[in-house]
Amino acid sequence: MLDLLPADLGRPLRVLAVGAHPDDVEIGAGGTLLQLVDQRPDTEVDVLVLTGTAERAAEARAAADLFLAGARHTVTVHDLPDGRLPAHWDAVKQVLEDHAAAAPRPDLVIGPGPDDSHQDHRLIAELLPTVFRGVLTLGYEIPKWDGDLGRRPVYVALDPATARRKAELLAASYPSQRGRAWYDDEVFLGLARLRGVECSSSYAEAFSCAKAVLAFAPTTPERPGA
Repeated sequence: MLDLLPADLGRPLRVLAVGAHPDDVEIGAGGTLLQLVDQRPDTEVDVLVLTGTAERAAEARAAADLFLAGARHTVTVHDLPDGRLPAHWDAVKQVLEDHAAAAPRPDLVIGPGPDDSHQDHRLIAELLPTVFRGVLTLGYEIPKWDGDLGRRPVYVALDPATARRKAELLAASYPSQRGRAWYDDEVFLGLARLRGVECSSSYAEAFSCAKAVLAFAPTTPERPGA
């Protein structure tokens, strides 16, 4: 398995996680973020959410404190209209451009996938590569009524404890969503288990990726007699 993220930057790894709605990032990439900050605790994560009421913004901040515990992180929640982002194309583009201008360039962008059936997700997926050109961008998946899950080329293997922790934190962080029929441990762990099967792991999260550039660090020649 190839590691697409540089091992040593000489500074903290910078991650931008983007969601149309509070809980999108944690549903799609919560396990990845838990594992990343556990293995690289100096990682810096900016969470950017395009829509959200005051109640849901508070949930997003509480979730980030749990999923990104110990890591330096920020959470910004905008109040664009839920379910109407394509009609506010200029505003969505401006939010992304403003963040790109104000924050250090990320090493990794995590956002919705381009084949997502939800119009808000799909628009963000379309715009992210136009704003963050040349940055590794992974598109997460969100289970939903539309049944839009498909093949994914990139996997992050999760150990069972991390997969369960993700499900527990989703339930704890987003009480406003508990009444939804699909919002439960069985859905989140079931999808993670299926993705794990596809990459020979107990559990996994899967991502789309439009473009990735691989670089190979030179190895140190062995000394004679070593």
